[in-house]
Amino acid sequence: MDILLAKTFLEIMSAGTFVEAARRLNITQTAVTTRIKNLESKLNCKLFIRNRSGAQLTREGEVFSTHALTLVQTWQKAQDQLKLPVNLTESMHIGADVSLWNPIMIEWLEQITLSFPTVKVHIEVDQTSSLIKKLKEKKLDAIVVHLPSYFSGLIVEQIVEEKLIHVRSTKEQNPYLFIDWGSEFKNQLDAVLPLSRQAMLSFNLGPMALKYLLKQGGNGYFRTRVVEPYINSGELEKVLNSPEFAYPIFVMYSEDNDKNSLPNTITCLQRSFKNSNSWVM
Repeated sequence: MDILLAKTFLEIMSAGTFVEAARRLNITQTAVTTRIKNLESKLNCKLFIRNRSGAQLTREGEVFSTHALTLVQTWQKAQDQLKLPVNLTESMHIGADVSLWNPIMIEWLEQITLSFPTVKVHIEVDQTSSLIKKLKEKKLDAIVVHLPSYFSGLIVEQIVEEKLIHVRSTKEQNPYLFIDWGSEFKNQLDAVLPLSRQAMLSFNLGPMALKYLLKQGGNGYFRTRVVEPYINSGELEKVLNSPEFAYPIFVMYSEDNDKNSLPNTITCLQRSFKNSNSWVM
């Protein structure tokens, strides 16, 4: 069977409509419809019922969904294995949220390459929502995020407990810098400091805000591990009596991932936190 047809089927099942599936696949809706008609012809059954609410699986479509997923996963696994050089045994695809790539991804990769030199590693840095989507689609083996989603079949483990604390420059205490650490942080912040988001300067990337703070001065909320070296050096200081917010870090992976290197990959991540002294951003 054409793997492309199975992938198109799964994309429609995930998207809920032929239109959205076409957008995700970057092809026309006509091409999507043609592929499904071809697939239905090969299987001699109808897979979707299309109506105003979208595309719903028929009974036959529900039965085929498990086989389609297995088919695509087996094909992808075979491709990964065939692409490996003779000195490598397996490939791992890991990802991290954009706010966590430095130094977490660097430290994690270092642990993997030192401990398991025969494993090929592919790295991705992206928004959490995109990483979770790729994890569900089996395009990634494990991801590191601050805000996990609890879907059936995905395992979520807390790796480390971290806090967001209020710090300021010891040279210049103003202006206040608002850093968007996600919806949960904003909800907690609004509850105790309702006007805090009306800042003159706001950032969606913590490392950029920290660079500005260290160079120009100001105050804002940052990850504990990141600002600790600057507090110790006297460049920054904690703002007394300010609320602190929990900001744990999680690893996510598929429950049915059978790669031999996955447990070792998670162990390497845990080890990287214990050994890390380079949280500079």
